[in-house]
Amino acid sequence: SLALIISTAFPRFRKLQQATDGINRTLQENFIGIRVVKSFVRETFEKKKFGKENSTFRERALHAMYVVMWNNPIMQLTIYAVTIAVMWFGGGLVISGTMTTGDLISFISYITQILMSLMMISFVFVMLTMTKASMDRIFEVLDTNIDVEEPEYPITVDKVYGEVEFDHVHFSYGKQQDEEVLSDISFKIKPGEVFGIIGPTGSGKSSLVQLIPRLYDTTAGTVRVGGHDVREYRFADLRQNVSMVLQKNTLFSGTIRENLLWGNPDATEEEMIQAAKHAQAHDFIMEMPDGYDTHVEQGGSNFSGGQKQRLTIARAMLRKPAVLILDDSTSAVDTATDSKIREAFFNHLPDTTVIIIAQRISSIQGADNILVLDDGKVNGLGTHEELMETNDLYRDIYETQMKGAKGDE
Repeated sequence: SLALIISTAFPRFRKLQQATDGINRTLQENFIGIRVVKSFVRETFEKKKFGKENSTFRERALHAMYVVMWNNPIMQLTIYAVTIAVMWFGGGLVISGTMTTGDLISFISYITQILMSLMMISFVFVMLTMTKASMDRIFEVLDTNIDVEEPEYPITVDKVYGEVEFDHVHFSYGKQQDEEVLSDISFKIKPGEVFGIIGPTGSGKSSLVQLIPRLYDTTAGTVRVGGHDVREYRFADLRQNVSMVLQKNTLFSGTIRENLLWGNPDATEEEMIQAAKHAQAHDFIMEMPDGYDTHVEQGGSNFSGGQKQRLTIARAMLRKPAVLILDDSTSAVDTATDSKIREAFFNHLPDTTVIIIAQRISSIQGADNILVLDDGKVNGLGTHEELMETNDLYRDIYETQMKGAKGDE
């Protein structure tokens, strides 16, 4: 009976874990997107959605516990049945003189202890069944294949220089080998250059720059930093010299000071303030009552989008990397502030290679070179003036944005 209970309960507990995931996922989405839910007046819909997930959880929990609850009465019934049988047959032996009363009582005591131990073992097996369902979920995560691994024999370098080269690079996500995100990408960035990247949405701009710090590996071709294949570096050595400011800005709970020093804990006060000034963050920081010791809520919720972008740029600049990558990281700031930040890249980071992904041509217009991506392929490469003369896509983007700017005026 125990084997039957365990074999029946295990798949039900697996389904119960999946239902738990559904509840947690729905709650997390609602907490993160609570402002969107309110703005679209979808509270009733989300309540019904959670109620449906909760009903599924309750139903599966009842089904799982319904099987488990049979364990106790079956074991109790077994204990009492065996005890009665022993007393029945033992009583007959006592009457016939074959067994003494003391022997019978001792035998019943031993049998009871054995059966109670078996009942406890059955409880343990039931708990193991519940635990195994949870452990299987954990091991599904732990057994996930690692796509990017440390090299077995990494190179050792004292300093990584900011030269970046893409050599016939192809890339696709995971198992989608037939759907290339990047196809035959080749270009070279000299140390200290400001390099712009522009293209339509979905052209592969973010995917391209994430290959530099090896957040992903190429499907084919080679990405080099400082003249070496990025796959030859230890993760720590490579990423210590490549800083990224991603589209989604992340600030951690603590103070502004702690967030800025997060990338370079050894930086001095003067260096921290200088980085904040270059990122146009110093002024609004000093307007706050506690200045650099102002508390940062979880996710930076007490800062505007533009303020978060400037703080994350300052954090990256304070690290003084060989390569600084900005993935559309000034989209929430005004044009004047964007211009001042770009000026800092040109004038105050002479030894740093700066790669800027932008939607606005004005953000990369003064770059040493600009790469135009379209559908994962190189559509053009050159300065702003060269591309205006030779590249139709770049010229179309520029003219569209100029018309939009005139319309806003």
